[in-house]
Amino acid sequence: MDCSNCSVGNCAHLKKEFPNFCLTTSLDENTRQDVINRYIKSPKDRKIAITSAKLEANYYGRATRVEETLLFIKAMGYEKVGVATCVGLLDECNRFARVAKAKGVEIYGVACKVGAVDKTVIGLTEDQKIAPNTHESMCNPILQAELLNEQKTEFNIIIGLCVGHDSLFIKHSKAPVTYLVVKDRVLCHNPVAALYGMNGYYKRLLTPDLPQEQTPK
Repeated sequence: MDCSNCSVGNCAHLKKEFPNFCLTTSLDENTRQDVINRYIKSPKDRKIAITSAKLEANYYGRATRVEETLLFIKAMGYEKVGVATCVGLLDECNRFARVAKAKGVEIYGVACKVGAVDKTVIGLTEDQKIAPNTHESMCNPILQAELLNEQKTEFNIIIGLCVGHDSLFIKHSKAPVTYLVVKDRVLCHNPVAALYGMNGYYKRLLTPDLPQEQTPK
């Protein structure tokens, strides 16, 4: 039993009772203090934590995610901001760059297909492509991270990278990373809609079955 089983959330305000499996009550005091000390001893981590908390208090329910991201960038004093975008969301990336520029923030973006390397180079076969026997560039999140590292970006933003590709980007990015858009091709990049619909239209989520692979074209 862990926080994924909890519906109380007493750890937020201490106005209710902790469930008997609560991770907060089972924490070793040395572990708790050790983690607090890590915020205190790391100026960068402390600044991120404090800045984020201040923005939450000052703009709760008022600022959109786009605005909150730009407010955070401004408050942190970041001057070089990178964007790792899906090539399928270039329009969204362009729109965000225009909004950012209007707020005085310059963006350096790198698309996922940068390098135009065919998927077969890393071991996929033709029948594992979306369109077999055509050039199909691999998503290249490691190169995205390296190019932004070369630019010495201080903060990086993900716009719609695939599951797994986003993990590689985060792993190889030297700068802190946040999401602006989480990819969901079925739900117009709103993955939580599936959870809201799990007792109705998406009740299949509660079965053991996962979607079947499509047959080769």
